[in-house]
Amino acid sequence: MDERFPDEFVTWHHKTPIGVKIDEVFGMDSKSGKVWLELARQIYCEQGEPNYRVMEHFNNGAPFLEGYPGRISITHTNHFFAVATLPKTPETDLEKFSPRSSMGIDAESLDRKQVVKIREKFLSDKEQEMIAEDNLQENILAWTSKEALYKAAMTPGLDWKNDLSIIRLPKLDENPEARGERSLGEALITFPAETGIEPQSMVLYSYESYGCCVTIALSPKAAKFGK
Repeated sequence: MDERFPDEFVTWHHKTPIGVKIDEVFGMDSKSGKVWLELARQIYCEQGEPNYRVMEHFNNGAPFLEGYPGRISITHTNHFFAVATLPKTPETDLEKFSPRSSMGIDAESLDRKQVVKIREKFLSDKEQEMIAEDNLQENILAWTSKEALYKAAMTPGLDWKNDLSIIRLPKLDENPEARGERSLGEALITFPAETGIEPQSMVLYSYESYGCCVTIALSPKAAKFGK
């Protein structure tokens, strides 16, 4: 879904194969910057529900929807805005990490070559051996995976190279609406000892939309929507 829409916004609501709901707003390429982002956020908040959805942020920066006891995560890049949502988990404290609500999303343009120039800053030595420097798509998959993992961890100050470990990259799903098996990735989040949180295995899923690579990091223990 990479057709450009210079003078209009387009929205797409869909489920992913891993049980996360996605709301996307893209287009209106004639506008940019903060104006574009505010308009896209407004469209998301107004659509799909009987009442306006108020989006706020906890003190640690994580977003939430007022009155909705479930995890959301947001991302935006290059005229693309997306909100990932998990089912309600009223038994968890959304201000803190919990495997039951651990999820993050990130998006990046598939042609963003600058990611390769900074790969040494976010990839460990082992990951640099696994991900070829001349493979732009794999580097973007890795970058969005690290961003999504950081959001899912809900723990400021983690070391991207050592605390957020990619074990296996996902393959980019070019048709997320099609049925069938997906090539998922695998990752590990290591938390500081003082948090008392054990290392957490994570699933990575990536798909293409509006010229972007969109990656979701999800705990296998997280609440999920049915197919």
